[in-house]
Amino acid sequence: MRAENDMTYDVVIIGSGIGGLASGIILSREGLRVCVLEKHFQIGGCLQTFTRDGCVFDTGMHYIGSTGEGQIVDRLLKYLNVRDKITLRDLDDGCFDRVNLHGDDTDYDFAVGYQRFIDGICRYFPDERSTIEQYTAKLKEITGSLDLYNLRDAGSSDLLNSGYLTQSISGYIDSLTANEKLRKILAGTNPLYAGVRGVSPIYVHAAITNSFIEGSSRVVGGGHTLAQALAAELRANGGEIFTRKEVTEFLCKDGIPYAVKTSDGEEFHGKKFISNVHPIKTLEMIDSPLIRKTYRSRINSLEETRSTFVAYVALKDKSFRYMNYNYYCYETDDVWSGGDYDDSTWPKGYMLITPASADTGEWADCVMVMTYMNYEDVSRWENTTVERRGDEYKAFKQEKAEKLFASVEKRFPGFRSSIKSYYTSTPLTYRDYTGTHRGSLYGVLKDCVNPLNAYIPPRTKVPNLFMVGQNINMHGVLGVLICSILTCGEFLGVNEIVKKVRNA
Repeated sequence: MRAENDMTYDVVIIGSGIGGLASGIILSREGLRVCVLEKHFQIGGCLQTFTRDGCVFDTGMHYIGSTGEGQIVDRLLKYLNVRDKITLRDLDDGCFDRVNLHGDDTDYDFAVGYQRFIDGICRYFPDERSTIEQYTAKLKEITGSLDLYNLRDAGSSDLLNSGYLTQSISGYIDSLTANEKLRKILAGTNPLYAGVRGVSPIYVHAAITNSFIEGSSRVVGGGHTLAQALAAELRANGGEIFTRKEVTEFLCKDGIPYAVKTSDGEEFHGKKFISNVHPIKTLEMIDSPLIRKTYRSRINSLEETRSTFVAYVALKDKSFRYMNYNYYCYETDDVWSGGDYDDSTWPKGYMLITPASADTGEWADCVMVMTYMNYEDVSRWENTTVERRGDEYKAFKQEKAEKLFASVEKRFPGFRSSIKSYYTSTPLTYRDYTGTHRGSLYGVLKDCVNPLNAYIPPRTKVPNLFMVGQNINMHGVLGVLICSILTCGEFLGVNEIVKKVRNA
């Protein structure tokens, strides 16, 4: 037991996802004594990877944007002192994302850089240049209004009154043009935020899409290399990381936490606490009168983004070409309806990625194929644990994999014959390995209809308890790193941190 004496930490962080690790670096760099507690043997949360048949597979992070010199992610990684500790492979300038629509033999390419992006889409829609220019201008207008996205002092713009929180991206795209095909193309990468028609706000689409248009990269060797670099920097600053330490409860006095207790009975004492786990799970672990029942009810009622079924495929030698872009394919006319299916219509589409390894050349050594899957599909096994879900569950996964491969084969003839072995994950796998609620891909669903209801501030009603991660701000490397600034800003001042990022 780490008793309350010289072993009391200034900050105890629960969860070693990118938000927890980045927050630990920011605070430890300022001289605070920090520890991070991780329930798994592997750190990283959604940055985790696993290896099968010599292939490294990501669980959550597949590519990142705004990585060019001086762009926001590049600057944040330099501030955290990890940019030169990882290797990035830029996706093709002429095509970082490729979209294929149902019943259409044409592949539509998204190019890096706004002018290339505009000119590229105009190749398919020459009469819609003004529409495409209007669309890209809106992306730049919205992202230009976001303070931290542009490393401006917080509070210089008013996102709430801008209307960007309350306008749906589907509604905006539909208002731009009567061209149905162009509408589908502009919305074709909405799985990046698990988009829902009439619900997903325009600012979420703009922030993510702008980031990838600025520059898209894969992390060579997978997201775990980034997690390891962050962990090394945290330790270099004097921070500590403990794995296999699952926090089960906060120990409180007069409603104020003074320690957390782990599943093995150990206590970690702290002056302040940051939770990088889902707010629902966080609230389950703390019994404090300072947290009102109405707040608990609101958090518990929030809608989550959809989950996913993933096939991780190890390939036969020289059987499938490496694609230095991401492929989105739709088996339905409605690009927003991927999560609305039954047994006869699943899957309605997929995203296919060939991960980057250090020796990637003409041929890929592995493929990841992702499609929506709702938690309800696997809820009958929700009280089971990994590798102990039974034969019925294994048969379910095999059946789904075969259906998904049949869909891929339509666009990539010969794909089935290139498979050496494969492994699958469901919403339960995602839930158990990454700690996301119900296997949610991107945490709490951002809702333009009731935007403030889905807002969870970093500071809680408990004065020494804070939150960080994709549920608090936005998902993805960029969203969570910005959230880390917001959370640590409660300790150090947001604008002071922003100033240091600018000067990094």
